[in-house]
Amino acid sequence: MQYTSKYNSPLGEILLSADEIGLTGLWFKNQKYYALYLDKNNEEKETSIIRDAKKWLDIYFSGKEPNFKLPLHFIGTEFQKKVWEILLNIPYGTILTYGDIANILAKRECLKRMSAQAVGGAIGHNQISIIVPCHRVVGTNKSLTGYAGGIERKIKLLEIEKVDINELYIPNKGTAL
Repeated sequence: MQYTSKYNSPLGEILLSADEIGLTGLWFKNQKYYALYLDKNNEEKETSIIRDAKKWLDIYFSGKEPNFKLPLHFIGTEFQKKVWEILLNIPYGTILTYGDIANILAKRECLKRMSAQAVGGAIGHNQISIIVPCHRVVGTNKSLTGYAGGIERKIKLLEIEKVDINELYIPNKGTAL
């Protein structure tokens, strides 16, 4: 059984979901892939895992790095789970490229190379945004691409973490921020 609860963040309403194992989802309202793996039969209930996730988010949105980890329960393919584990290890306030993550995964899997596009697909289906920090991943030329919650939210999340936004590029706008 999955349980859900809403959280009002400075960037809009968030839906949280958890089961007995851990947090299973964190989605901005109406984002791409919203509640994709949420059980059809879920119950609105604030469990201890969801309460802890809300505390984590309160700390995060106050501009500080949360100093505790939450139990997570990834629901996805084995490949997606491997990519999401790598995301968990991107330090607060740091960015990596899709290619960097592909290289890390290739090394772990003893492969010569890994497709950055395949990695991007897995990142795009991350069901636990912010906590599994897919917003810390950028394109090869430091371009801000591919955030299911929207590029504007990605920018705000990186600003919260004090990432120098002036060094990043928005391709469809054609200029640096």
